[in-house]
Amino acid sequence: MTLQNDMELANTRVKLGELEERYQQLRDDTAEDEHLRELTLFSLRRLINQLREEIARYEAHQ
Repeated sequence: MTLQNDMELANTRVKLGELEERYQQLRDDTAEDEHLRELTLFSLRRLINQLREEIARYEAHQ
């Protein structure tokens, strides 16, 4: 994914905020199955990092 304009940048920032919020909620929730929770956290962390990289890449080229 490569951001093309400021609208995509804004949408990506919103998505990033939502993912970070979900990550925190899941991290604090001990009622979930431990293995499933760890896998989900890993997946969310990868996506969060990917979005941060895309934002940084876009901002570096502006």
